Amino acid sequence: MKILAIADEESKGLWEYFDKSKLEGVDLIISCGDLDPAYLTFLVTMASIPVLYVHGNHDGKYGKTPPDGCICIEDQIYVYKGIRILGLGGSMRYSKGNYQYTEWQMKQRAAKLRFQLFRRRGFDILVTHAPAYQLNDGRDLPHQGFQVFRSLLEKYKPKFFLHGHVHLTYGVNHKRYDKYQDTHVINAYEKCIFEFEDESPGDSLQ
Repeated sequence: MKILAIADEESKGLWEYFDKSKLEGVDLIISCGDLDPAYLTFLVTMASIPVLYVHGNHDGKYGKTPPDGCICIEDQIYVYKGIRILGLGGSMRYSKGNYQYTEWQMKQRAAKLRFQLFRRRGFDILVTHAPAYQLNDGRDLPHQGFQVFRSLLEKYKPKFFLHGHVHLTYGVNHKRYDKYQDTHVINAYEKCIFEFEDESPGDSLQ
């Protein structure tokens, strides 16, 4: 299955200069947050591909204008063609904005998923906005990752972890691809296409 992961910055090639051929073969689009809801609505309409999303820390307007035709996967395990996808959006709390959480609050969100995790026997893809603690995150509070995400990776060993929040333009310390134990970690900043079945996705990311 070919998946397009997006986050943080709308791709001009997928919006202003849309060409459906750029999405040829793509089966699923996953948004990791901080994108204009109109952008997601446009993609699901023009590409006729399912769009799943979690919220970023700048997505307060989703409360009034959520993306039409798209599927919010916050706090659930969504199964698409047999692939179990767990969504936990938001960033570390640094202000009074929406979709910001303390470490304790994010742990509570994860704890409420225990029954789903048991019933689904884990998950295959973790989708978040923020990265995991000390795994491609920043040292400042707004860009610091969550420790509970590392715990989820260590316990359930999903194949992929998709996140956004730390833009690749921030500097060389933020990478498109990394690996943590058995999990391939992809920073979805702007756009990135990968094959779910690929055992070495870092060599073929588009």
